[in-house]
Amino acid sequence: MSIAAINARNQFRGKIIDIVLGPVVSEVVVGTPLGSVTSVITTRSINELQLEIGSDVVALVKSTEVAIAKL
Repeated sequence: MSIAAINARNQFRGKIIDIVLGPVVSEVVVGTPLGSVTSVITTRSINELQLEIGSDVVALVKSTEVAIAKL
């Protein structure tokens, strides 16, 4: 999967350094050169994206939301 274009200007490339799994939503902590970014996403999304500690991702920050894209 690759991202050709996206409208979110605040993008932080990094690696997942921690995942706190919950039954419905989970917390994903991404380590970036500028520090850590934390996102709360559905546990289903974590499973579908096959996210795990060490995965290369991009944290996409828009308003009050942080989305995760696996690289």
